[in-house]
Amino acid sequence: MWKTLISSSWTKEPVLQILFHVLEYWPAHRRRTSDGDERDVFALAATVALWEILQLSHSWCPSAVKDNFPRLLLTLLFQVFISTEEMSEEVETFWRRCREQRSLPPNPNRFAVQTVKALLRQLLDEDVLMAIGRKCGWDMLLKADSHHYAVGLLARELCHVSCSFGRSIAVSLLPRLSRGEPLWELPALAFLVEVLHCLIPRQYGPSILQIISRHLRSQCPERRRLALRGLVVLSKAPSMAKSIRSLNESLLELLQDADTDAVEMTLTVFINVLGLKIIQISSPIALKLLEALRPLFDNEHSQLQQLSMLLFREVMEATERSKSLKPHVYLSLVPFYFNWHDENQRVAEASRRALFGAARFLKWRDLENLVTMEQPWRFPECLLEKDRSRVGQYVRQALPFLESPEEPLRKLAIKFLGIAARSMKQEQPEMQLICQALQDITDDSPAISDLARQTLHIIRAVRRTSFFPFW
Repeated sequence: MWKTLISSSWTKEPVLQILFHVLEYWPAHRRRTSDGDERDVFALAATVALWEILQLSHSWCPSAVKDNFPRLLLTLLFQVFISTEEMSEEVETFWRRCREQRSLPPNPNRFAVQTVKALLRQLLDEDVLMAIGRKCGWDMLLKADSHHYAVGLLARELCHVSCSFGRSIAVSLLPRLSRGEPLWELPALAFLVEVLHCLIPRQYGPSILQIISRHLRSQCPERRRLALRGLVVLSKAPSMAKSIRSLNESLLELLQDADTDAVEMTLTVFINVLGLKIIQISSPIALKLLEALRPLFDNEHSQLQQLSMLLFREVMEATERSKSLKPHVYLSLVPFYFNWHDENQRVAEASRRALFGAARFLKWRDLENLVTMEQPWRFPECLLEKDRSRVGQYVRQALPFLESPEEPLRKLAIKFLGIAARSMKQEQPEMQLICQALQDITDDSPAISDLARQTLHIIRAVRRTSFFPFW
């Protein structure tokens, strides 16, 4: 029957369009037949019909199939998904009868994957299908919890073949995502993220940003991660900088997310947008950013440390000087100084650049010069001499570095505290904190213990006088 129908120029196109319509709309929208029937089997029946047509046309591709390739592929992938999620009694009965008449896989979802392969063979080489198979893509499609990963993998492979493939499918996908069809939203988002680089941001950016904005607020961590991945791509486009600024509040919330990957991508988005040097940040947003960044400067993940400090530097350059920001800038100086000595060279360089940005923001030329000249040993005396009113605050910030796993940082903390003691009044409570902390680490490694005892001895000696000499 199908061979007869598609062999005639009078019936081929109308029949294929009807099949496409049933495949595309019935599963998602629960369409009914004219007699009110809304059984789940019709989309599966249309899939069987399409599979038979594709078998007949293995040496040629009907123009309607080629012209509707993006729609068909997305719809068949959706059919794989719903036949994995749902298996009603009617579907089981229908499938059992289909298997009695034809040699078909035991499960409808496996058959839907088989039909996806048949469709792809019309336009792609077998090597592409084999590449997906080697990465377990076909098997992942069959599992509800990995389906969206497989869809993303398929999207990447299609883009490797031709960016135009990815572009045409993405354009077909945008209306579905804009409508917010919940059943297949996660896999659809996974596909879109992989092909974003094929689209022109100026043309499709606004609609994509609207989709991403909705998913940034999702309770589903995977949707948030995918939305952020898409936003990282968009944030590189100058035409999107001002539009992305509307997402500042959502992005600020994500900087406090427990998901390290989400925080990393959020930092990257901010860095990309500010790095374009197109927009400036208002003081209220800059203030919230600095508050959110400060805990990340000493994060256990070096990548978050590095990115947070790079973003700090960008914020310093993208906002006007404001008194409300200065307290947060002061609070960043000591962490930057210690991270400048980090064993990780990327963290150390990001710290140096951030410290330079802070010094320039505060208009401290001597501090700016010592960073430029890369003379970190001058920093403690320069800072503590220049800002005696905050010595106690700086001491409290330096104390945790006595417990650093890196011995050079512990040495640095001891030296910093020794210098700070010279700038403090004897009655300041931080003086007692310094002495107690140094006493507690005298059983560290020999080098640390000796330095701590020497520093403690000098502090106690000079406390007996009213003048703290430099040594």
